[in-house]
Amino acid sequence: MYVYDEHDRQIAAERVAQFRDQTDRALAGELAEEEFLPLRLQNGLYVQRLAPMLRIAVPYGMLRADQLRRLARITRDYDKGYAHFTTRQNVQLNWPALEDVPDILAELAEVEMHANQTSGNCIRNTTTDQFSGVQSDEIADPRPYCEIIRQWSTFHPEFAFLPRKFKVAVNASEKTDRAAIQVHDIGLQMVRNDAGDLGFRVHVGGGLGRTPMVGPVIRDFLPEADLLTYLEAVLRVYNRYGRRDNKFKARIKILVKALTPEAFAEKVEAEWSHIKDSPSRLTRDAIDRIQAYFTEPDYQNVDNATELLAKQRFENRGFDQWLSHNVDTHKKPGYAIVSLTMKETGTPPGDVTDRQLEQIADLADEFSFGEVRVTHQQNVVLADVRQDRLLELWQAIVPMGFGTANLNTLTDVICCPGGDFCALANAKSIPVAEAIQRRFDDLDYLYDLGNIDLNISGCMNACGHHHVGNIGVLGVDKKGEEFYQISLGGSSHHDATIGKILGPSFAREDMPDVVAKIIDVYVDKRTEEETFLDTYRRVGIVPFKERVYA
Repeated sequence: MYVYDEHDRQIAAERVAQFRDQTDRALAGELAEEEFLPLRLQNGLYVQRLAPMLRIAVPYGMLRADQLRRLARITRDYDKGYAHFTTRQNVQLNWPALEDVPDILAELAEVEMHANQTSGNCIRNTTTDQFSGVQSDEIADPRPYCEIIRQWSTFHPEFAFLPRKFKVAVNASEKTDRAAIQVHDIGLQMVRNDAGDLGFRVHVGGGLGRTPMVGPVIRDFLPEADLLTYLEAVLRVYNRYGRRDNKFKARIKILVKALTPEAFAEKVEAEWSHIKDSPSRLTRDAIDRIQAYFTEPDYQNVDNATELLAKQRFENRGFDQWLSHNVDTHKKPGYAIVSLTMKETGTPPGDVTDRQLEQIADLADEFSFGEVRVTHQQNVVLADVRQDRLLELWQAIVPMGFGTANLNTLTDVICCPGGDFCALANAKSIPVAEAIQRRFDDLDYLYDLGNIDLNISGCMNACGHHHVGNIGVLGVDKKGEEFYQISLGGSSHHDATIGKILGPSFAREDMPDVVAKIIDVYVDKRTEEETFLDTYRRVGIVPFKERVYA
């Protein structure tokens, strides 16, 4: 994991002091709101429905135990005792006082954290697969490249005021995409060419919101040394041609579609030809320096773990279910990747209390070399757990609320905070998620249904990524009343697809029944090996529409 050097610490301290002065002047009336707005946004501070919201950056989803403990203390001292994990691997506070934000940022800086560029029309937090560095099928560890992008993009003067916000994601797995790269402004898939050289396949122009799009490929192979110069060329073209007259048409996806991907790629290549050999081109020494921060922990030899696990699984059905659904294969023999689900029924998806943050920190220290990862699905990962300690870990996390064995099932809901907090939301998201979780509370039935992505957003900004849910739910306003529109067939993986709208929207109280009817169609129509998405793609939307609106 990257560790701050003296330059990082100085930059962080200076930014805190700068924002403290800006906040004091805003509170004193010396800065008008329209002047303070871009300043607070680039420090992660929103004004929400009930209180300010502070979004804290978690670069590529990685947190140390001491950082978790500091977050716990901050939520306790400055908020209401809980925080929220987002779909972009960040942490949000929903109730901080404006005058306290500079103190919060100062406390974060002490543990090498910040809120820089977590909002505003700039390059946001770079995200990646939560299994990066420990999965067996990845091309290479993407985290060093995420860190390189972070350092390059933070406070980049040319890209501080883009036409709109800008998001980058990196994926390295050949089998799946847990980072949803094709619905980002830039999505980078790590690949190797025929000669074995490392590089990236570049997708540009993906995104959700009012005009959801899957990002097309504009370059099949970009050598690793050219990463920053090519990204710079993309951003320069966007900065030059992106619309600034209408924020709803300002995202790069609109520009790529308007020009066509081919014409956009031509402009990028032309721009790149002028800067590809500039000082921003990565040297081997520069790559090696960052990669040196991402070394393997002190793995131990673990003997007889397979036999021990077989015995423990046979003796404990709950443990067996959890191993099957929440534990993944690790590249190192004798170790496992463990996902802690933040989706216990009755808890808003992604929410975590100050006490739970401290418990996760303790778990990280005890079981996973003092580190955790936050996931795109709003869960938490312990990436390096000895297999002979899995039973001990499971016994510890069940009473904490992290041991629900529902990962990737219908009740592992991705959900934005919705109308309970967000000033932009048309409807509440959290009560809908809970109602569906309560309706489908039989784990055996969930396992029979298989993997189903259910995503819920409170408005068209799509923070819950409803467009790419196998089942997507969007909150809409109908004459002051909260209703919910359903889409089906979305995917955020390598087969990325935007879901199709089922039909007219539904009242909140109807949502569990509507989802149940959709599931009934799937059960009736599926073949033995089909997932929900497989069945939908084979039979189409009509059978679902006929059942739901009968």
